[in-house]
Order: sequence, then C-alpha cells, then structure tokens
Amino acid sequence: MFLLDTHVWLWIVEGHSRHIGRRTARLVERWAERDALRISPLSVFEVAQLHASGRLRLSRTLEQWMAAARETVGGRLAPLTTDAAIDAGTMGGALVPDPVDRLLIATARQSNATFVTADRRIVDYAAATSAVRVHDARR
Repeated sequence: MFLLDTHVWLWIVEGHSRHIGRRTARLVERWAERDALRISPLSVFEVAQLHASGRLRLSRTLEQWMAAARETVGGRLAPLTTDAAIDAGTMGGALVPDPVDRLLIATARQSNATFVTADRRIVDYAAATSAVRVHDARR
C-alpha cells in the first residue's frame, strides 16, 4: 500500500507531472490499477483549508476537485487511528516539526504503507531513522 503526501496528491490531480519523477508517475499508475493508493483524511483537510484560506487555487470548485481526485487517484482513504495519533504525538518534532506531517508519517507506519512524498525533511527523516518507508516522488 502507498500513502500519498498532500502535495503529491495535488500534483497528480492537477496534472502537474513536472513535479513528479518519471518513475514515480509510472508507479502511481500501477499502484492505482492495483487499488494500492491511499489518501489520508488529513490531506482532504489540508486541501480544503488551503483552498478556503485562498492559499491554494484549484482548477475547479472544491467539491468538483474532490470528486475528480477520487476518479484520478481512487476514493480510498487511509484510516486515521488512535494508534497513529499516539505514534505522531510521541514522535517528537525535532526532525519533523509539522504535526500534520507527523500524523501522515504515523498513518503510513500504522497502515504498513510506503509514504510517497517530495518533502526533503521527511525523506531525510526516513533515511536517518528507518522509522517509515518513503518513496521520493521526485524520482
């Protein structure tokens, strides 16, 4: 299973393939065909919040965008569990200061999923700790 970071999900749905590596683009297609892609409810929240605050302009209304996202990537949400919340809360913020990022990492760990991100901090965290499997979306 593969959990997409919010920015990777946005890039895929918005068609910003230039941000995603060729290998990742091919893998995403394969993972989608196998129903192996997941999105966190936190990513849904982030997109909605960024859009509502005017910091993110979507190519269509938020509701239309979410519907298109389900068609493009699939409609499967990763569970946001109590165990993931505890995991994220005890992870510490030194290496990954953003609490949403820690929750996404913890969700990937609790789901036994590979986290697909281009966030250098998270890629470095995974390399330094081996605490989560990460696929660098820029590759």
